[in-house]
Amino acid sequence: MRKRFFFLLALSFFLIGVSTLAKTPKITINNHSFNLYIAKSSRDKEIGLAKYSNLPQNQGMLFPFGTASYYSFWMKDMKFPIDIIFIGNNRIVAIYQNLQPPQKDQNPAIYRPEKLSDTVLEINAGLSEKYNFKKGDFVKIENP
Repeated sequence: MRKRFFFLLALSFFLIGVSTLAKTPKITINNHSFNLYIAKSSRDKEIGLAKYSNLPQNQGMLFPFGTASYYSFWMKDMKFPIDIIFIGNNRIVAIYQNLQPPQKDQNPAIYRPEKLSDTVLEINAGLSEKYNFKKGDFVKIENP
């Protein structure tokens, strides 16, 4: 009886772990996928990746807005270079590559797309070039 209880308990933890892994937020562009941190709140969106000292290569941060607009981004307090990808209707509308953090005495530059976007993705600098991302590429977002 006791062995059966522990077996069922272990099985439950395993199934919970598997279901959690299956729901990891992910984005795919050109057959390359990134796991995602999601900036949900206004505060999360304001801070963005500035709270990290680096980002794993297969990781990105997604900023979902829900409605299309000309959202502006900056790199205030950033510690590492990134690419910023603006997405509208599941297509890339603008890419800013190899953006460097501003110097301490500089005002951060503002990055804004020329077309409406409803989502923004930040990834490590150089990856959009490495994977040949370009305007018009289809973007698939899973479990945001």
